[in-house]
Amino acid sequence: MAGFRSLAYQVRDARNDRALRRHSLRRCLERFAPYGHRATWWHLCDRHGIAPEDRGADPLRLVAALEELEDARAVWLEYERQFAERRRREKHDGVRRPEWAWGGSGDAVVRCADPGVRPEGALGEVLRRLVAALESEPGTACPVCGERELRWPAALSGPGAWAGAWAWDGPVCGGCGIVVPRPALADTAVVHQGAA
Repeated sequence: MAGFRSLAYQVRDARNDRALRRHSLRRCLERFAPYGHRATWWHLCDRHGIAPEDRGADPLRLVAALEELEDARAVWLEYERQFAERRRREKHDGVRRPEWAWGGSGDAVVRCADPGVRPEGALGEVLRRLVAALESEPGTACPVCGERELRWPAALSGPGAWAGAWAWDGPVCGGCGIVVPRPALADTAVVHQGAA
């Protein structure tokens, strides 16, 4: 099973035909797709002028899309590295249960509730905003676009609904469409959803 870097090499390799290069880019999304597979693919296609079903896409556009994906992946891998380093220090100091912990592998780290509604801007910039929010005090707005309209899914409404929810379950941003991760929200935002 090929890894991300091997697949990225295939996208860049001019000896490969266009269909293989496009297929390799799609397979990169099996390793890292920050919005989820479909939403990330549509995002890259929209930003780089690639028709989603075009098997003969322009190689320069494919490489540009790959470079955007690689930038975002580098942002997230650095965040995970720093998080792991911090947890090692915390464990050494006797903190066995962090307030929250990232439990994923980079797949859908900024999950979009609807693949057709995604944040504006490059993937790397969106992830930088999310990381900055996760490393600062929790807020009451979307960490990506700043929108304050957060729509809570019915499954997470009501008393005690958060007890069984995953750390990354949360409201959908009315501005950019991401599912706002719970660690980025202040307690007042969580309490507010129960009253809605």
